[in-house]
Amino acid sequence: MQNEVMDNVNTVVQDTEDTSLDELLQLVSFRIGEELYGVDILIVQEINRYTEITKVPQAPDFVEGMMNLRGRVIPIIDLRKRFGMDLKEHDKDTRIVVVDIKSSVLGMIVDSVSEVLRIPSNTVEPAPDIATSVSTEYIRGVAKLEDRLLILLELTSIFSDVERELISGL
Repeated sequence: MQNEVMDNVNTVVQDTEDTSLDELLQLVSFRIGEELYGVDILIVQEINRYTEITKVPQAPDFVEGMMNLRGRVIPIIDLRKRFGMDLKEHDKDTRIVVVDIKSSVLGMIVDSVSEVLRIPSNTVEPAPDIATSVSTEYIRGVAKLEDRLLILLELTSIFSDVERELISGL
């Protein structure tokens, strides 16, 4: 993740007793609406400012379009649409998080990127069976931070195999 956006992202290590490095989860956190989400840093290739996206006819509703990323054309997914949330105008904080999911590279539009977190794996609990703005099938767990909750996304579950093939074929 070598671009100017990541230089401005804070790194936070959650304080706990007797935490060894192999028990830490490294996550990129971002906001969609009022909620804080996180994904494993190992699948994040880079984070870019929002840029114009080329629309694709007859693409699924949550596919915003495509963009050229240094000579490689990648599909761009709007996570607000995918999660059934109200749409929001893109602004100066809007980012595209480029991820590799099962060898498919795609960009995810998020409201803002917050920070890189290193948290102990024992702070993560299974997703509760309550109504949230995101289906619990997409949630790997919920991390309890000092002053907030972080929803860990399971990106491999966000798209069905058919959707993943359709998206990668754009």
